[in-house]
Amino acid sequence: MRWIAVLAVCAVVAGCAPPPTVSYASNERVAAVAYRAPGPATITLMTMVSNRDGSGGHSALMINGSQRVIFDPAGSFVNDRVPEQEDVLYGVSPAVLAGYKSAHARSTYHVVSQTVEVTPEQAEIALQLVEQNGAVARAFCTNATTSLMKKVPGFEDIRVTFFPTNLMQQMSQRPGVEEEKYFEDDEGTIIDGIEGIVISE
Repeated sequence: MRWIAVLAVCAVVAGCAPPPTVSYASNERVAAVAYRAPGPATITLMTMVSNRDGSGGHSALMINGSQRVIFDPAGSFVNDRVPEQEDVLYGVSPAVLAGYKSAHARSTYHVVSQTVEVTPEQAEIALQLVEQNGAVARAFCTNATTSLMKKVPGFEDIRVTFFPTNLMQQMSQRPGVEEEKYFEDDEGTIIDGIEGIVISE
């Protein structure tokens, strides 16, 4: 089908595609790097948006509950300093978050972050859902994200979709959402961006 082909193309260019090999971190390493951002519990949708035509290329979900993680379904972000288990990135400190955004933002794409405050209970349910989900198939990043989000109390109205900008639009309608955009003008791909990242301890 034509729309599946379109999704596959978007996946390759924007980061919604699994890297060739992924070595998952041990539970011990994940526990050792656990980080929680100060302030209230939050859920942040990150959407990679084309600077050329406004289309979406990738969706990821950052959860700040008992710890802060990024659910990066079918993502290409791999960094030796950032432990991963089945599409969940751990130890998401400010430096790691900055590196994640920098790897995705370039001349062709920018990153839209939409944050909503949630209860600790909502954040923990979201965290459990992404940890239990397992790795996501290529081009199913937004489908997986919406399917998980609608299982979180208070987000049942989220409609399942394959399209990142559709989910971004849904998120923009939520009360109290805070949105920010991150741009860079470098050339290259997400892999080039990752290789240039220096994440401090």
